[in-house]
Amino acid sequence: MKLFNKLLDLLPMHTLIVMTIFLGLAPYIPFFVESPHLFAKLEMLGNGTLGKPVDIFDLLMHATPAVLLIAKVIRNRRLKNGS
Repeated sequence: MKLFNKLLDLLPMHTLIVMTIFLGLAPYIPFFVESPHLFAKLEMLGNGTLGKPVDIFDLLMHATPAVLLIAKVIRNRRLKNGS
């Protein structure tokens, strides 16, 4: 856990925000034509149809920046509160 926290501290917040926006909303076509990959893969996960390895990899690739951003925000708040 200490290694993860050290690596998380090395990632700049603005970089994680940009990565989350760009990978979370890809592909950049109007949303009424096709939903972003992250939302489509989360829907597949909820439906139980996320089975192909390429779909699982795609979910991990598009969701990782958001997960890291959430972890960094939680860590920053805990450090700020002193716990």
